[in-house]
Amino acid sequence: MTEEIKPFRIEFPDSALEDLRTRLAQTRWPDELPGVGWAQGVPVGYLRELAEYWRTAYDWRAAEKELNAYPQFTTEIDGQRVHFLHVRSADPDATPLLLTHGWPGSVVEFLDLIELLTAEFHLVIPSLPGFGLSGPTTESGWNSPRIARAWVELMERLGYQRYGVQGGDTGAIVSPEIARLVPDRVIGVHCNGLTAFTPVDPGETLTEAEQARVDRLNYLENEQSGYAMIQISRPQTLAFGLTDSPVGQLAWIVEKFFEWTDPAAALPEDAVDRDRLLTNVMLYWLTGTAASSSRLYYETAHAGAWSAAMKSPVPTGVAVFPHDVSIRRTVELEHTVVHWAEYDRGGHFAAMEAPDLLAADIREFFRACLANR
Repeated sequence: MTEEIKPFRIEFPDSALEDLRTRLAQTRWPDELPGVGWAQGVPVGYLRELAEYWRTAYDWRAAEKELNAYPQFTTEIDGQRVHFLHVRSADPDATPLLLTHGWPGSVVEFLDLIELLTAEFHLVIPSLPGFGLSGPTTESGWNSPRIARAWVELMERLGYQRYGVQGGDTGAIVSPEIARLVPDRVIGVHCNGLTAFTPVDPGETLTEAEQARVDRLNYLENEQSGYAMIQISRPQTLAFGLTDSPVGQLAWIVEKFFEWTDPAAALPEDAVDRDRLLTNVMLYWLTGTAASSSRLYYETAHAGAWSAAMKSPVPTGVAVFPHDVSIRRTVELEHTVVHWAEYDRGGHFAAMEAPDLLAADIREFFRACLANR
């Protein structure tokens, strides 16, 4: 293993884009029942229109140029190639901040945060192992705790001895785990959509907002957990369809943007810019990482890592957006919560939906952490 950090640029060949357009043009579309809308999944009419836009109007080269405007690197950690953006602040004394995405996200999630944060932070934004440019994984065992250990190593290689961590979705699992591993190095943990693995006591009296979140969680478990159960149990079988069909990959991801974004948004692109959404999908498609990104669910579940953990001693800030199921009384059982903010705009993909609100919350939390050191 080498600890070398190598500069990196995204440069996919024209042949990959031509192959994508050909596959999109030759899609074999399924039937659907009339009038069901989104109740049984992504409607054919909606996806046809989005796929045609992807084929004829979306500009990957513009997206590639935007990504390449930021310094990118790769390094090998624990036998796995890791890709990351490293955007330094103009202030040499800025606080290092590690941002971790989740599924079905990518480093694209954070593009609109970068300019909002670099006045105060040196940003390290890695692609999760098995995702996009950090994929595919080449051996089993890449679960959330192993990723946390890899991120500790990454920050050490970059020379950062004290830093903050932030994330949503998988990032809200990995970030607190880093704090448990090296509490002396982590200034603070900030998460959006942070939940606890300790369930709410059914005998507790809940506020109206808390009860709504419990109801939402029950809905997610009963109606929206199919994708997770497939990725937990049979990610390889799923991957044949997603790797061979760009429309299959698109549908698998865009459904989550419909279900998890701001409830005020009628369609995914009402919450997240359509080109930004497609750029996120492109990082899965062009790298062929449908299988390895899905395996994160399998590996984490089979390692027993989705369970109540030792309480993190590190100051933790939580930003709660619409559709989040964060309940403070359970989160405090596993995290040292010193900051809690709730917002009425945005959703699960807060960095893409409400970057202004999320960035302001991150800045406020870490300013307080630094003032209290």
